[in-house]
Amino acid sequence: MADWRENLIDTDEGIGALLASVKRVAVLGIKTEVAAGQPAHDVPAVLQARGVEIVPVPVYYPEATEILGEKVYRRVADVPGDLDVVDVFRRPADIPAHVDDLLAKRPRAVWFQLGIRNDAAAERLARAGIRVVQDRCLKVEWARHRG
Repeated sequence: MADWRENLIDTDEGIGALLASVKRVAVLGIKTEVAAGQPAHDVPAVLQARGVEIVPVPVYYPEATEILGEKVYRRVADVPGDLDVVDVFRRPADIPAHVDDLLAKRPRAVWFQLGIRNDAAAERLARAGIRVVQDRCLKVEWARHRG
């Protein structure tokens, strides 16, 4: 049995390999267009402009039914179809409340944005076979590895 730590991705090679096949990204904690200029809106907007399918999963904005022109889901597990990555914009202390939802969906990878790190949550996800990136900006890494 492989060591679960192999699912913790923290090298340029590992990130490049993960991003090479990413086409569909759910964004947990995405913000609406009202928050344009903030990373939780701008990162997914840039990825969408580069051809990535974005699936919004806001934590706030209960009135929002669409963000970036895409249907909003309230839980990651409710998103139909497979997910390559769930990009997480939540404070580290708020992440444990989302782990069961993430485990229920079983995306290929979970990405904690720059400044976000929760080792206990990362371990739970990695032990379940989900790849985890912590404390990295998906937009920056996408530009580095995919152009």
